[in-house]
Amino acid sequence: MALVSDGSTNRVVCLYITRMKELIRTSDPVTIAIATALLSGEDIDCFELDVHMSVLEGSIGILPRRLMVHERDLFRARAVLKDNDIELPD
Repeated sequence: MALVSDGSTNRVVCLYITRMKELIRTSDPVTIAIATALLSGEDIDCFELDVHMSVLEGSIGILPRRLMVHERDLFRARAVLKDNDIELPD
């Protein structure tokens, strides 16, 4: 992970986070879990966003979770999920 200072003493910009791309968006936690396991098996780092939004929405499943990967891994990650019949957005 590369950290770069932007000139101020209280702010550090993480280049790794700014280069994350959305891989899938779903309200199905099983799909997220399977996708995360598949990506982990291929040594592709991923990060799940909006996990705790269900607390705010009352666990009714209207706010989807997002699975993010680094932009350099996006092509490989999409291929892994397609090979395992997980639907991806176009």
